[in-house]
Amino acid sequence: MGQIKNEEKITLGSGCFWCNEAIFQRLKGVIKVESGYSGGQSVNPTYEDVCSGKTGHAEVIQLTFNPQEISIFEILEVFFKTHDPTTLNRQGADVGTQYRSVIYYHSTEQQQIALQLIDELNTEKIWPDPIVTKVEMIQPFYKAESYHQNYFNENMNQGYCRFVIVPKLEKFEKIFSDKILK
Repeated sequence: MGQIKNEEKITLGSGCFWCNEAIFQRLKGVIKVESGYSGGQSVNPTYEDVCSGKTGHAEVIQLTFNPQEISIFEILEVFFKTHDPTTLNRQGADVGTQYRSVIYYHSTEQQQIALQLIDELNTEKIWPDPIVTKVEMIQPFYKAESYHQNYFNENMNQGYCRFVIVPKLEKFEKIFSDKILK
């Protein structure tokens, strides 16, 4: 008899990792969210290295989730509806390759679901422009410095959190009210 898998990972980049971490920490079925860097050439990059745009890394979050509670499709649905996947190397005021829209899949199934969803969203013309999100096999993931972990929850009164993250969380909570941790 096969063993039921109750933990899976996926790594997502869609702009600033602080925003993404805050959203996915509130999603039912997500066990852990870590902010970090992936997709670049250097080993153990720092935040300053990545922000320079010279390492090739993207700011990402790595999710550990329970596929018995939330599907990869549902995670990707949240991913696509909480950022603009049609802007190349930018999200809002954040500009550079480190802010690209990217899905680093950890399995062939994740890859197939991501590509199928992108195709469906493009066909439905949800956005006026085509999706530019890259779908790539997971590359080395480097956990960001400790002060980037759980950033929103520990810095809610900081300006960026109030003016950038809070509106994204409000949109997320309105669209996905049935998927939020209570």
